[in-house]
Order: sequence, then structure tokens, then C-alpha cells
Amino acid sequence: MASSLTGNFGVEFMSAMALSIGIAIQNFPEGMAISLPYKADGYSNKKAFLIGVLSGIVEPIAGLVTILISSIINTILPYLLAFAAGSMLYVIICELIPDSQEGEYSRLAAFGVVVGFLIMMILDVTLG
Repeated sequence: MASSLTGNFGVEFMSAMALSIGIAIQNFPEGMAISLPYKADGYSNKKAFLIGVLSGIVEPIAGLVTILISSIINTILPYLLAFAAGSMLYVIICELIPDSQEGEYSRLAAFGVVVGFLIMMILDVTLG
């Protein structure tokens, strides 16, 4: 939608779908990065989950703002998206992966990382 507002109709539907799927998939570790510390501090599963879900409310709001100002930030948008992706990788590498290696389910957590990576690679190749 932002590209249509700026007159850039060269963006294909599949590119938009790939971006949407990538954003949706990255929301899972983002929610975990918020919810798991609350769970560790003694919050109930339901309350920790709700806090994680509510932490994502900023994304649709920021998406609407981005659409409204897309003509202004269109040139720096790839850099902003790269920064956001790098920030999420930092959280996963420094917080989630080390914490997942503690306890009796460390092999399952490592397997989950590999499966997640494979899914992202398949999506990159098929939608890319």
C-alpha cells in the first residue's frame, strides 16, 4: 500500500506477501522475548502471554504511520527495516538461545532453532 501511495507500482504482490510472512514469523520470538521474563518473575501463563501479545500492538500503529509518511521515508525504509531485523537477531542470539540451553529441554530448543532457520530459508527461496 505504501508503494502505491508513492506511485511505485513495481512492487510485486509476492514481495509484499514475503514481507508480511517474515513479519508474522518474527513476532513469535519477539513475543517470547517479552513473555518469558514475565513468566520467570512469577506471572501466570495467561498474564505473561497477554503482555507479550500487547507488546505487539505498536506494529500496526507504526505500519499506519509508515504508510502516511511513506513518501518522506521511502529512501531510508530499507535501512530502517534492516535495523529492525538486526535488533531482533541480537535479542534472539543474546537472550533466547542462551536461555534455551538451560534445563532438560536444551536439545529440543536447539532443534527448534534449526527448524525455524529451515522454514525461513524455504520461504526465502520460494517467495524471494
